[in-house]
Amino acid sequence: MPVQDLSLKLAGEAGQGVESNGAGFARALTRAGLYVYTASDYMSRIRGGHNSYLIRASAEKVRVHRDHLHLLLAFNPQAVTTHLGELVPEGAIIYDEGMKVPEAQVAAAGVQLFPLPLRELAEKVGGSRIMVNTAALGAATAVMGLDLSHVESVILDNFGSKKGAAVAEANLKVARAAYETAGERYADRFPWKLPKVANAPRRYLLNGNQAIAMGALAGGCRFISAYPMTPASSIFEWLTAQGPKYGVVSKQMEDEIAAITMAIGASYVGARAMTATSGGGLSLMVEALGLAGMAEVPLVVVNAMRPGPSTGMPTRTDQGDLLFVTHLAHGEFPRLILAPGNVRQCFEAGYRAFNLADKYQTPVIILTDGFLASSLETVDLEDLPFDEVTIDRGELLDGAALDQLEERYARFRVTESGISPRALPGHPKAVYTTPSDEHTEYGAFESEDAANRLQQHPKRMRKLETARAEMQGPTLYGPADAEITLVGWGSTLGALFEAVEILNEERPGTANLLHFTDLWPFPPAAEEALARTRRLVVVEENYTGQFARLLASETGRKADHLITRFDGRAITPDYVLQNLKEAAVHAGSQAV
Repeated sequence: MPVQDLSLKLAGEAGQGVESNGAGFARALTRAGLYVYTASDYMSRIRGGHNSYLIRASAEKVRVHRDHLHLLLAFNPQAVTTHLGELVPEGAIIYDEGMKVPEAQVAAAGVQLFPLPLRELAEKVGGSRIMVNTAALGAATAVMGLDLSHVESVILDNFGSKKGAAVAEANLKVARAAYETAGERYADRFPWKLPKVANAPRRYLLNGNQAIAMGALAGGCRFISAYPMTPASSIFEWLTAQGPKYGVVSKQMEDEIAAITMAIGASYVGARAMTATSGGGLSLMVEALGLAGMAEVPLVVVNAMRPGPSTGMPTRTDQGDLLFVTHLAHGEFPRLILAPGNVRQCFEAGYRAFNLADKYQTPVIILTDGFLASSLETVDLEDLPFDEVTIDRGELLDGAALDQLEERYARFRVTESGISPRALPGHPKAVYTTPSDEHTEYGAFESEDAANRLQQHPKRMRKLETARAEMQGPTLYGPADAEITLVGWGSTLGALFEAVEILNEERPGTANLLHFTDLWPFPPAAEEALARTRRLVVVEENYTGQFARLLASETGRKADHLITRFDGRAITPDYVLQNLKEAAVHAGSQAV
């Protein structure tokens, strides 16, 4: 595990700038050469309610947040009482000295109090109490042993161009004053330090949604239509902001039905098109998704999961939509499902989904979730391999190929692979209709002929078997012959990876991890990988163990143990390890 590994949390009431200041501080830590991972926790309201923003930073790579804290920046009394139990002994709380805190309770927990005149510094030095958060970040920088220059650079970026030099200078003065005060009073008392990493390369700080959008752009996305829905909205926002420079058209629609049907229309005429939503919005898109399946129109849909049913917990995370998307829409038609687990995999899914959609002329669903969508991760340049991006449009006939046609063009010609050569509308030798009803190979809805149905329906479904060979099998992390194999999919990757590292540090050869990113059609390589496992523990964020059920139905391999979480919070290494220990106690053995 990292030798310099510190977790801090900003916490307070919604509207106090917890998330914006947390994201800014994460950028400053990244500029100091550190690896960063963040996790935001906020309520689905504009003001009121408790919010927090966790930052884990280290000189070595970190892949997920942990359950413990070393430093808490408390912006109100509730922050202290809510998060006190997360602080390790000798951990500290930075807060305004005018705020009342339960001193006896804090002392009993072995936690240090670092009261500071944050509000006074903001008002006297900066001229406004609104800069109290800037003061808190300056103080945190001092006790952690970091150079203030990295925070200063973020302040200049955030305020210099948007609010002017005067506002930026005022914030700089406040940060410097708090830095000096906290350094003099408390720097020697705080055991954990994060010095600047010398000669660190330039790195990116991205969340999963930004990486999906970047991958989509690199993969030739030229159209996105969406109706905003947390936690998918930032995909649409990013492509709307950045896309016009690259020829991307974005349309905010009146509802989710309009969003998906407009994307289908754009794809039908040749644009690589997508939409992004969450489970409730996807529920409204179901009939139109079936239209894309019947019409054999390529389409990319991002489903950023959150807890349901109904409105559920809009700002939390969940993996409860897996079996829904595997079977969604009435009737049968092929769909492909990808579930990236980190920023790099989100980037890859962004462009790969378009290649698969074009190649198999069917919808491709990218399954992400609230945690992966919003958590910032520091990635190296090679983690975003733009030079590896390829664009594969499948069996798309160009004008020259159509010019040479002598027979009548059959848009839905029956083929062994299930894939029919596709021509875009507009060529005189490729005139056809595309009904939503069952149709002939020429796209004509002439009759509900049984023989025709027995040709067209199996033709479409054969795409699944053709695509199955292209689905990537699970990735193995850790020793091949481990006693325990943790199995996960999507955003649990970081937590399971670190849980395996911890288990093997305690007892070498104990654990490994099989992580799935391609979920449907189920990859054939899964059976071989599972055959080498001894004790199988499936870990996922839903109540019923949906992936464990999918695994059993597709391979016959049942989980020996199931770890689930469904409270809207992301799985952490600590959660996994605790559940494994409890399982071992209940089983009366050391096997888990």
